[in-house]
Amino acid sequence: MGMKTKIALGAVVGIAVIGAMSANSGDGDGDAKSDSRTSASAGEKPGGDAKADGGKTDGGKADGAADAEPAEDKAVEKASQAEQFKAFVQKNGSPNEKDAVSHVTKVQGADEQNDILDAADVYTDFTGGLMGEGTGPAKLIASAFADWKDSENGLVTIYDAEGELLGNGQF
Repeated sequence: MGMKTKIALGAVVGIAVIGAMSANSGDGDGDAKSDSRTSASAGEKPGGDAKADGGKTDGGKADGAADAEPAEDKAVEKASQAEQFKAFVQKNGSPNEKDAVSHVTKVQGADEQNDILDAADVYTDFTGGLMGEGTGPAKLIASAFADWKDSENGLVTIYDAEGELLGNGQF
């Protein structure tokens, strides 16, 4: 093999190793600061690990049975991102935010966050793009989204029914 081939092969291997390391970084480092989930699964209880007595909890029931989640939590987990967002605003938003968010049809990118470059898209049923009726409510939607999700470096973009940009905001 020539010298250029060895260098190219070394660079490819190096990039592959760096890519594998960066893909695995942050998987269970124990830092709860960036954990934005609303509930923990049966194997991930906050403040402790699984019990050492064969999966039994203090009450003698299996982990899943003793710590069964309420039906409303399960419904929130199974709901789409748009439904979760609307539910949050209905509970915590102002009347103007509630009215604006009622036009949301789809939310993408809100579930995966890494605090490096988080981007979420919110689609609405407004029409007309930047010159249409949805520009004002788009700012309210972006503000409500920032209340719902928190990121070190997040950008939410609001689109109309035809996919044209209405506005954006940081979250």
